[in-house]
Amino acid sequence: MTAQGKAHGKTPGAPGPAGAVVDPPVAVYATRLGDDALILAQRLGGWITNAPQLEEDVALANLGLDLLGQARMLLTYAGEREGLGRDEDDLAYSRDERGFCNVTLVERADADFGEAMARLLVFSAYQLPLYRGLSASTDPTLAAIAGKAVKEVAYHRDHATQWVLRLGDGTPESHHRMQAGIDSLWPHVDELFETDDLERALVADGVAVDRPALRTEWETYVRDVLTRATLSVPDPAVAPATGGRAGVHTEAMGYLLAEMQHLVRSHPGATW
Repeated sequence: MTAQGKAHGKTPGAPGPAGAVVDPPVAVYATRLGDDALILAQRLGGWITNAPQLEEDVALANLGLDLLGQARMLLTYAGEREGLGRDEDDLAYSRDERGFCNVTLVERADADFGEAMARLLVFSAYQLPLYRGLSASTDPTLAAIAGKAVKEVAYHRDHATQWVLRLGDGTPESHHRMQAGIDSLWPHVDELFETDDLERALVADGVAVDRPALRTEWETYVRDVLTRATLSVPDPAVAPATGGRAGVHTEAMGYLLAEMQHLVRSHPGATW
């Protein structure tokens, strides 16, 4: 058992507390990436029939399906490497809140469409260089998943960019809402670039991407978009959000999981 597994009090041959994946390190890493994609897919799905245009309903559904596809591949791989017989559905629907290790940015409930586009911009601008780097991973499965996802995420970033420019440089009301969305999610930005001993060891082996090293490219892109959208770049957060990778989530996460897992937990073992 690795130090990660010991830290979570893992019993050999069983998942960690709340169903967390805690061993081996590559399975933990794949779960982190998969949970980010899964939870954001769930949030985007909530906009279907609620977007400002019919075409946008369809677009957000497709973006959510892209992320769901990434999550399925990553969680399947995590289950295979964990070796406890758990598949993608087990990891998506049977873990409790503390067993998820996504960043808190993706679980936030959107105040309005502007905030949803602000988050998509911030996350996709981080995820794109992450997947580009991961496509050269020494782990062939992670490299293949990332290589496939790069084109999808490039489209996500472009889609969010166009909306942020349109709303930020639009009417006084759309500008106000867009700025409020950026300000609201900014305390969750730093968590995207956090790392720990587990990931540093995987980076040294060429398996993972060094998250802190992604920040310069992210800042360059996001600041350029915000400036062109006549929006202000918020000051660094006084109390940045953290803890998502360790299973410490916001209040919104419990409501999200209750909706996402309701059917499977109400009818365990059912097939359709």
